[in-house]
Amino acid sequence: MSKRLPPLNPLRAFEATARHASLTKAAAELNVTHCAISHQVRALEGALGVKLFERAGRRLKLTPHGAGD
Repeated sequence: MSKRLPPLNPLRAFEATARHASLTKAAAELNVTHCAISHQVRALEGALGVKLFERAGRRLKLTPHGAGD
């Protein structure tokens, strides 16, 4: 049984968000809206079935799943 990889756009959104620890900075880098990045990250979390970020207000922190630990 083969597992399918998630779509590329959510992976790009996750990588940029993780690197910047900011949805806004990731959106600026990828030339999309903050909302688009948020939707892509949430779609990736849904596809993988895990939380990738801990959200506390405007702050983001990678979870152990997001960090690959």
